[in-house]
Amino acid sequence: MAVEVLVKKLSHFDESFELPFYATEGAAGADIRASFPDRKTLTVAPGERVLVPTGLQVEIPFGFELQVRPRSGLSLKSPLLVVNAPGTIDSDYRGEVNIIIGNFGAAPYDIEHGLRIAQLVLAPVVQAKYSVVTMLGETVRGAGGFGSTGTR
Repeated sequence: MAVEVLVKKLSHFDESFELPFYATEGAAGADIRASFPDRKTLTVAPGERVLVPTGLQVEIPFGFELQVRPRSGLSLKSPLLVVNAPGTIDSDYRGEVNIIIGNFGAAPYDIEHGLRIAQLVLAPVVQAKYSVVTMLGETVRGAGGFGSTGTR
C-alpha cells in the first residue's frame, strides 16, 4: 500500500537527485539526500551538531508522520548520527526538511553534497487522550524499569 506524500522542490534542490526513494523493494525507509545551496561539502567538527538541508518540503496526510531515522550503513561506517532519532515531521509542518546530524567521532567529518544522509519512514499516528485517575491497573512488572527484567 502506498500513501501519497506531496513534495515541493526548493530552489536549492539539486535536480540531478531523485526524490526520497526506497533502495530496495522491501525497504521501510526512503533515503533522502543532503542538498546544499552552494553544492559544496560541509565539515562537521567532533561533537558538533549541524542542520543538513535537503531542498525539499513535504505535505504529509493528516493521521501520519514522517520519521527521520539514521541510515544503518552511515551510522556504522562514519561517526555521523541523526541526533534526535527518530525525528518526527508532523503532518502540519510545511518548512524545509532538515536533518539534525551530530559528529560523534574524534575527527572532523565531511558531509558531501548528495550524501544519502537519512531515511524517512511514513508512519500512522494516533493521538492519545490523557485522563487523570487516582489508581492505575496492576501488572506483574509494576514500576520496574531501566533493566529490571534483566539482560539475559
